[in-house]
Amino acid sequence: MVIKQGILKSIFYGLLSGLFLTVFLKMVEMLTSNKVYTLLLNVDYIPYLNQYEFSEPVEVVFHLIISVALSVCLYILIMRLKINSRNKVIYLSTAVCFIVGIALFPTTALSNRTPSITDLSSILFWLVGHILYGYILGFLLVNSVIKRK
Repeated sequence: MVIKQGILKSIFYGLLSGLFLTVFLKMVEMLTSNKVYTLLLNVDYIPYLNQYEFSEPVEVVFHLIISVALSVCLYILIMRLKINSRNKVIYLSTAVCFIVGIALFPTTALSNRTPSITDLSSILFWLVGHILYGYILGFLLVNSVIKRK
């Protein structure tokens, strides 16, 4: 029962932190013209999906599905590793999300709508967004995995 509640909470936390990243990168793109929000929603590199043009809300839903999946996987990993330190949960979440950001940025080379792979300011905004996303997700997950004393 506790694990079911934890998974349900991690779904909610994935949505919240995913929405934060969405808004953060949308604001960056609006203020700087760096196409980091476009990159976040981009599916040009995914076979089958790249055959369709989706509306912005549908692309945001795709992003949120990935965010929820990542949140649930992190929750399960934290529980399996029996991590019981607030700082370790936040560090792990931040590190994993940073690595995801690093791993996904090169997909920008597969689309002409996204920033250049050599665009340092876009890389910086992208990685800062993923670090903040990971920190927020970790901060939220702490409430599900750390027993209050």
